[in-house]
Amino acid sequence: MAGHSKWSQIKRRKAAEDSKRGKLFGKLIREITVAAREGGGDPAGNPWLRTAIENAKAANMPKENIEKAILRGTGELPGQTFEDVTYEGYGPGGVAIFVQAVTDNTNRTVSEVRRTLERYGGNLGRDGSVAWNFERKGQLLIDASRYDEEAALEAALEAGADDLAQEGDAYVVTTDPSSFHAVQEALHSRGVEIMEARLAMVPKTTVRVEGRDAERLLALLEALEDHDDVQSVYSNLDIDEALLAELAGAGQ
Repeated sequence: MAGHSKWSQIKRRKAAEDSKRGKLFGKLIREITVAAREGGGDPAGNPWLRTAIENAKAANMPKENIEKAILRGTGELPGQTFEDVTYEGYGPGGVAIFVQAVTDNTNRTVSEVRRTLERYGGNLGRDGSVAWNFERKGQLLIDASRYDEEAALEAALEAGADDLAQEGDAYVVTTDPSSFHAVQEALHSRGVEIMEARLAMVPKTTVRVEGRDAERLLALLEALEDHDDVQSVYSNLDIDEALLAELAGAGQ
């Protein structure tokens, strides 16, 4: 899992860069819009919307943008109609890839995701082809520089979390999906600030990749992440951390 965790750190750094040019804002607005459409515009009664709003605030999105996204979701403002979709496939080396997207044109998005996979030596699979190898988990990211690990672990476990592990500059608190929002609220009540909250697809088993396969796989993951319609990309890659850092650095 070391390679998978390192890739998560790279994605967070890339997300910070994306926010400067507006790409991250676009993804967050779509998430808020869909959450409001599916569960209503009141964050107090819609945990998915509440999480999306908190992630948007953490990215310094203006309040006006958040409010407009909610109103579009509830139909009180005109706008595009977005749909939640997932795609499954394989990358170089047989690595499983699970893509979550929000789109206003499913035909366009599936065509572009398929083309991206094939460009880097992968292929689009059928529904269920790789989903069996992932399990949904809640993940809460905490700034490791601000909190002592033992204190953070104690607070997380008392809040009902399953585990806490350090990944680079962040602690990742893992929860069961059913307790995700309860743990989030409990940590808030203990004065622990959360950098990011997400429901993630965590791989049950991993596939080791090296050499050319590793290089092409990272290029593929980055290309998928960079697509405007794609919200999240998950994989079961396992790669040497030194190699991953080298390849990621070469791509900047």
